[in-house]
Amino acid sequence: MRAAEAPVLNCSRGPPVVSWDFGMAVPAAAMGPSALGQSGQASMAPWCSVSSGPSRYVLGMQELFRGHSKTREFPAHSAKVHSVAWSCDGRRLASGSFDKTASVFLLEKDRLVKENNYRGHGDSVDQLCWHPSNPDLFVTASGDKTIRIWDVRTTKCIATVNTKGENINICWSPDGQTIAVGNKDDVVTFIDAKTHRSKAEEQFKFEVNEISWNNDNNMFFLTNGNGCINILSYPELKPVQSINAHPSNCICIKFDPMGKYFATGSADALVSLWDVDELVCVRCFSRLDWPVRTLSFSHDGKMLASASEDHFIDIAEVETGDKLWEVQCESPTFTVAWHPKRPLLAFACDDKDGKYDSSREAGTVKLFGLPNDA
Repeated sequence: MRAAEAPVLNCSRGPPVVSWDFGMAVPAAAMGPSALGQSGQASMAPWCSVSSGPSRYVLGMQELFRGHSKTREFPAHSAKVHSVAWSCDGRRLASGSFDKTASVFLLEKDRLVKENNYRGHGDSVDQLCWHPSNPDLFVTASGDKTIRIWDVRTTKCIATVNTKGENINICWSPDGQTIAVGNKDDVVTFIDAKTHRSKAEEQFKFEVNEISWNNDNNMFFLTNGNGCINILSYPELKPVQSINAHPSNCICIKFDPMGKYFATGSADALVSLWDVDELVCVRCFSRLDWPVRTLSFSHDGKMLASASEDHFIDIAEVETGDKLWEVQCESPTFTVAWHPKRPLLAFACDDKDGKYDSSREAGTVKLFGLPNDA
């Protein structure tokens, strides 16, 4: 999606959808008249609207974050953190690092408490993810040409699977049966999560960045170095469509938990939002100035966090593209992840430990959305 097209796409949105589902008292601001007036409908073409102020959802969440804008950081690793992810029940946060380890934290009232450090990889842990429905299992992808599946109940590695190359991205299928891992040679391997054996392997002729199943588990998506989104049928792995999404490297992809949208981030500094059923771009987010490295939808599908080398994380309302909040950072952000049940955002930056050595990486994990008086 070219930058010049963004205004057109921003104009093709419908009226804001206003509803509440974030498991806490609704702020008073959310109870006012809709942003479109008392009638709730502006007199305009059905696919063209103009912004007439923030929606009730935005106002309500802004009121919430005014009282919950604290970010705390927690020591996690001895080098930069590449990946953070929440277990499906939201009780644990895992992080993977250049220091070759993974760490797991328990979420207590207003803080993360380190539970365990997981050692065994011989190279950097570039990405990790949890089982979609079992909150005790997570998997790590490493440059040591292996993936490892870990069980937090025993704090042990229950499987090590050898792969053909240095692994850089990984995802777990929504049905829990398959793990897909991509390496630096643009090979994606599909591994049976029970037998730990390879089920299929695909070599691509383009640079593969991030990979993901759709929520229905019947299509497999890849973002590539040519700015395209490649879609394969699953499990057949036959090409379905290739979408020219961005004029430059398409870096990351995330599906919203409601199954309505997916988002991609690109080297052109744009985030584009796509309708899952129609496979058309419905909106662009353009507040970042640097390549978009990481994306995350909130549990209710209404907020989208995006981050880059900009020293802030942009939080947008999905239905309008409006800025909802920004989280200040002191350095580039590598990874963001919304909590699966609450408006809490975990993230990790390229922070340095400036106390003794300005070049030493801090290796901290951060949590935004905590009460200001916590």
